[in-house]
Amino acid sequence: MKITLKEISKLINGNLIGDPELVINKICSIQNSCENSLSFVSEKKYLKYIIESKSSAFIIDSKIFTNKKLNTNIILVKNSQLSLINLINVIFKKQIKIGIEKFAHIDNSSILGKNIYVGNFTNIEKNVKIGENSQINSNCFIGENTKIGKNCIIYPGAKIYDNSIIDDNCIIHSGSIIGSDGFGFAKNEKHIFKKIPQIGNVHIKSNVEVGSNTCIDRGTFGSTIIEKGVKLDNLIQIGHNVHIGENTVIAGNSGIAGSTKIGSNCMIGGKVAIADHLFIANKTIISGNSGVGKSIKKVGTIIQGPIAFNIKEFQRSYILFKKFPLWINRIKELEKKIFSNGLPTYY
Repeated sequence: MKITLKEISKLINGNLIGDPELVINKICSIQNSCENSLSFVSEKKYLKYIIESKSSAFIIDSKIFTNKKLNTNIILVKNSQLSLINLINVIFKKQIKIGIEKFAHIDNSSILGKNIYVGNFTNIEKNVKIGENSQINSNCFIGENTKIGKNCIIYPGAKIYDNSIIDDNCIIHSGSIIGSDGFGFAKNEKHIFKKIPQIGNVHIKSNVEVGSNTCIDRGTFGSTIIEKGVKLDNLIQIGHNVHIGENTVIAGNSGIAGSTKIGSNCMIGGKVAIADHLFIANKTIISGNSGVGKSIKKVGTIIQGPIAFNIKEFQRSYILFKKFPLWINRIKELEKKIFSNGLPTYY
């Protein structure tokens, strides 16, 4: 990578303060920097690191930039994170592979679009349709009647079961399983669990990213639906018939039980457990390590806790909980003064 600040500023539509001919050969974090590198600052709390940083230039949000006396090279932008994304996408654009590798297996009934890639030891079953410019990497399985849209990337080792639908511009990372059977069983008169056949599918809509080793179960009869723009981290379990609304993000190690409906623009932290058949309103925020056992009906609710409830109430309760040992000792001291003949029998 070799690019001047002038070229970078033009690419991200920034306002350059400094040497336009300075050559940048690396992008680094502000705290792990080196000479001739570029760093970015999106929050005020990181501005203090600029003075000690070895970076030669910085992309900074114009709304937080106040110290105009800094003796360094700066590019001011409206949003440094989005600018960095655009810059990386231009400079580090990956070479797109095209073609079918020698050891790939593709059923003759499948239809492949233009400029696609299929890696070695990938198995594409009957009646599969794959859109143009999509990348199906090595050791993948694509089940019968599956539809994959345009510009998708399926990373090595992903498994996509029969009848799944993946729309345009989706990314499925390694180890993920799309369309496995939902966890459905019925107990007979002998108290033996009998498997309920899962004959639905999974529909992942456009611009969705699914992290590594995430599992999305097929619907029992209908579809498990992941709406447009959803981002799922690694190691997430999505149960059968779940519906996740547009632009919702879910962090790793979370689990959503069957038939729960999550609204749009929600933010769900790591290691969150959400029970079955619930409704989570739009713009809900659920802090990490929370357990959700009842529906959330108010838009924009923020909850926290092992038995999650309103975040402010939870935090006040937690402060009081931490003071319990102190209060017990104070109560004991008071009772010693009140009961001169000894403490009550409940001690």
